[in-house]
Amino acid sequence: MSDNEVLLSHDDGQGVRTLVLNRPHRRNALDDRLWRALRDALTKAGEDRDVRALVITGAGGAFCSGADISGGPRAEHPAYRMRTLSEVALLLHELPVPTVAKVTGVAVGAGWNLALGCDLVVATPTATFSQIFARRGLSLDLGGSWLLPRLVGLQQAKRLALLAETLDAEQARALHLVTWVVPDAEVDAFTDDLCARLVGGPPVALAQSKALLNEGADRTLRDALANEARAQAVNFATSDAAEAYAAFAQGRDAHFTGTWAVPVNTLSGPATEETANSDA
Repeated sequence: MSDNEVLLSHDDGQGVRTLVLNRPHRRNALDDRLWRALRDALTKAGEDRDVRALVITGAGGAFCSGADISGGPRAEHPAYRMRTLSEVALLLHELPVPTVAKVTGVAVGAGWNLALGCDLVVATPTATFSQIFARRGLSLDLGGSWLLPRLVGLQQAKRLALLAETLDAEQARALHLVTWVVPDAEVDAFTDDLCARLVGGPPVALAQSKALLNEGADRTLRDALANEARAQAVNFATSDAAEAYAAFAQGRDAHFTGTWAVPVNTLSGPATEETANSDA
């Protein structure tokens, strides 16, 4: 894509796709074009089997300064715009591959919740975070009302939402809202290594674990156990489980592909002359 595009997409050839919010003149604030581009890019990533990990970051030294409100109130009813926001949040949450937010500079409002919607968050020491909505006369969006209580507990979630405080990277990590804080000079290499480790994992099993953890917050133990049993049945139907055992026995690294291991002829049943001619 050209630098005129609001969202840049890059594949490293090893299974990692990076999406770059590209409105640096607005500190990557999310306007209608960028919301739609994110929705479309996340849809494509979920359908592309070559994508094994996804990174979201921002151009120009900022992650995302939230929704772009520079144009002021609009005649369009906000319910229409919120549909796109909801689609982005759900697509990111349900994406079947691990997602990483690489945060430099500001991540506020919907921008912070975009990062929190990722599975892992890597931030630099100069990153700053805020649930800024209250300062704008607004309430939480992009899944913040669901994400924050599950990550920090109800009381701290209310603190962040009601006071709209600005946190630095270490404060955010102390609240478990950042996974790692990495020096600016090392953040690219750190993220590359992290993604290489994720890509090296069993793709079907990682997708199952991600879904189980996401769903577990709202389920009873009985539901969770039933879901875990279902997921393991799916995992054992791939070649990755057998590959892991073989690699362990042979003292080598496993090579995971996520391919289906059940022979096709066992699914259709034995072919005979009688069954082959049954439609004659």
